[in-house]
Amino acid sequence: MNQYDKAFKEEAVRLSDEIGPKKAAEQLGVAYHTLQGWRKQRTLHGDGAHIGSGRAYASADKTAREIELEKEIGELRRANEILKDALGFFAKDRKR
Repeated sequence: MNQYDKAFKEEAVRLSDEIGPKKAAEQLGVAYHTLQGWRKQRTLHGDGAHIGSGRAYASADKTAREIELEKEIGELRRANEILKDALGFFAKDRKR
């Protein structure tokens, strides 16, 4: 059984909004019913959806600001990974 992180699920749901769930599931190699489940979670739980396998949804104790900051941290981490990959790519290119 595959386990997907929150960022992947969120991007998959966004893509399914743009091109439709069947095409998105096909492009991403995810079962259609799995993607539909993620879409349903987003509808039911909003930003608290897609926490991960076996973990509870975001609690009501978290403020909107805390949830927003956690989301921003995740986005910044993903951006850092992209920048690290780009740095490695360009560093290899300069060695030639």
